[in-house]
Amino acid sequence: MSISAGMPLLVELIRGWMSMRINGPRTRYPPNWASLDQSTLPQWYDDAKVGTCLRYGVDPVPSSGAEWYWTNWSDLRNQEHVQFMQRNYKPDFTYQELASRLRAALFNDSRRTLRFKDSGARYGVLTSRHHDRSTLRPSKNSDGWKSMDVRPKRDIVKELAAAIRKESDLRFGLYYALFGWSNQLWTDDKLHLLMHQHYVERKVHAEHRELVQQYLHEIIWSDGDWEAPAKYWRSEEFIAWLYKDSPVTDTVLTNDRWGFGTASMHGDVYNCADRFNPGVLQAHKWENAFTLDRTTWGPRFDVSFADLMTSKEVIKEIITTVSCNGSGLINVGPTKFGTILHILEERLRDMSRWLKFSGEGSYASVPWIYQDDTISGNVWDTRRQEASNGKITVYAFALEYPYHTNELDIYPLGKDINIFRHVLLTGSDMGTGGGILNEQSTEVVMLSMEDTKIRCHADHHQLHLVSPPKHHGDPRGPDHAWTSL
Repeated sequence: MSISAGMPLLVELIRGWMSMRINGPRTRYPPNWASLDQSTLPQWYDDAKVGTCLRYGVDPVPSSGAEWYWTNWSDLRNQEHVQFMQRNYKPDFTYQELASRLRAALFNDSRRTLRFKDSGARYGVLTSRHHDRSTLRPSKNSDGWKSMDVRPKRDIVKELAAAIRKESDLRFGLYYALFGWSNQLWTDDKLHLLMHQHYVERKVHAEHRELVQQYLHEIIWSDGDWEAPAKYWRSEEFIAWLYKDSPVTDTVLTNDRWGFGTASMHGDVYNCADRFNPGVLQAHKWENAFTLDRTTWGPRFDVSFADLMTSKEVIKEIITTVSCNGSGLINVGPTKFGTILHILEERLRDMSRWLKFSGEGSYASVPWIYQDDTISGNVWDTRRQEASNGKITVYAFALEYPYHTNELDIYPLGKDINIFRHVLLTGSDMGTGGGILNEQSTEVVMLSMEDTKIRCHADHHQLHLVSPPKHHGDPRGPDHAWTSL
């Protein structure tokens, strides 16, 4: 019996669709969603699984209210922000004047690249422009503050892109906000009920193409689309150009924020919403973009420990995302000096340590028949297949270590256990013939305890593991979640 023969029909259909979406070269697509939605997802992204995002701009200078500081203070007149400005800045001080105080003296592109790489991330995304119209680069088309003109007199995008390509094998992406607060062209277009497209024609499209041609980034992370439809933004036209005429046509990918109504509908990767994690298998490739600070994307002086995700929560987020055909994009916001808070660095180091030992069950993996163990409630599964012989390794991620009994029941098989022909839980064949799981044909390995015997007992519905005490493992091994295969 083949692996596929006993699979639930829905899972089989999803896998077939995923294969068509990922394999094959890019072709030329007419500028309409019906055609663009047939585009193939670059294999490198499906294999990467984990990325890191740097949300950087002017707002770290006050470090109050984070990325929405300007509009909350100036437009909405949030009294907390108004009083903060009155206490700390001269009367009539403007948001634009904050730009001169963004020194970024400690923003070291090589060091930041190593942070990306050492965290276990396989791709990095940087904000090229946020809604406040500030850019981290020079631009012929920018109407706001530019990092080369004011402070810190640097093309941060160019520096980071060059360092990533020189010192790592990470893929590089750029975040770009479509609308810009207080841009006169954007304001006028809205006053004309978006019947005009002056803002898009003179600003957005020119800047989009300028970015791609200058920095050759392979992730177009669009945002700030929700106030206008995709037809206004001319999104289909730009994406068609990306796929057929841009210098990154074979490796580039887009997200799904291209006008209201496009989220979870169009794009190579669905973001759906910030911190999206459905907990169930999704047919289309998706990304869980989440922040280590639970509430904001940028730094703030009043952050508390309770506001920050714990290392265990970060790792759980990665596991539950990857098991359901997603990728995790973890955001950290540098300070005005260009540094990352030490406690956030610690989170990235813990993530790195865990991925060092357990990453083989995440990178280049695909969803297993069952994504999570609904009986025990804390085990999630992935699989990898060997290209040489077609054998499959199933990885079971346990979010809790069984300290009291050292025993763990895994129920990834359920009533369809007979499909386990040539399935590897451990690197050894689980059986031939009917593929019934049994202790004679099954070994179990726990990553970081490869040299330690893991006793197991199998029947038609579960795998019962007896692990050694946790201190038998590698003392440098993973915390927070443990992987059996």
